[in-house]
Amino acid sequence: MGTAPIRYQSEDEDSARWTGFPFRDGDIVISTRSKSGTTWMQMICALLIFREPDLPAPLNELSPWLDWRIRPLEDVVARLDAQQHRRFVKTHTPLDGLPIDARATYIVVARDPRDMYVSLYHQGSNIDREAVRMLLGQTAPARADDEPERPDVRQALLSWIDSDATPQEEMDSIRGVMWHLSDAWQRRHEPNVVLVHYNDLLTDLGSEMRRVAGILDIAVPEQTWPAVVEAATFEHMRHRADRLVPTGVLKDVNDFFRRGRSGGWREILTAEQVAHYEGRVAKLAPPDLLDWLHR
Repeated sequence: MGTAPIRYQSEDEDSARWTGFPFRDGDIVISTRSKSGTTWMQMICALLIFREPDLPAPLNELSPWLDWRIRPLEDVVARLDAQQHRRFVKTHTPLDGLPIDARATYIVVARDPRDMYVSLYHQGSNIDREAVRMLLGQTAPARADDEPERPDVRQALLSWIDSDATPQEEMDSIRGVMWHLSDAWQRRHEPNVVLVHYNDLLTDLGSEMRRVAGILDIAVPEQTWPAVVEAATFEHMRHRADRLVPTGVLKDVNDFFRRGRSGGWREILTAEQVAHYEGRVAKLAPPDLLDWLHR
């Protein structure tokens, strides 16, 4: 028997919801850290599976987030069970927290952690926390001023770099991010584990989509490729945010796709702070992963 999956939990996630998941041949599990290309890879998989730019349903219905406690588990599983197309499921759980099934392909998308955190910081301002609390059945603070004041993005990023929260305590901590990627990196030679770099999607989306299609054994008619690739561009997805982004927990779905580029952290960190970050991650991940991640 293999090792039992590690349980990861947050305020609104629980990886234990994967227990007993009924896999099918060809299932795709998209495993990413927050703001690291999750929706982008969901969209790519949808476009490859349906082979056309117009999806038959909103993306979060086609590719539900299984771990998300806001949606009743039985409803999510029933929706997936009813699907006749090839299934592709979203998760933010690292691979060591998931059942690894030979029938499924696991796609892990990696992004420079500094960009990931800056994007996550800005998304924090767009989350309707009162709506999230209501959906989770939680009580609101007694007074509005009970909500802690957020530091500016530089201070928040520096605090995040120095945080010692474990992956089990906070999956989006620096240790959580580096563990998620390190675990996937160790498995990268397994036949059903695929690593995709966010920057490769930025620099040559078409080639990277063709690579993913080949791994998934999906044939897209050549005449269809231009429209399919165009539909996966950042600008196209931004214009279709109402069909691609979960509703009900964001103040403005259009703000979900903020900038869609890399290197924003360069506007924030000094050279000394960059060196401090590099020293920090050198203790958390192997050198070959760091070379690939930061290239």
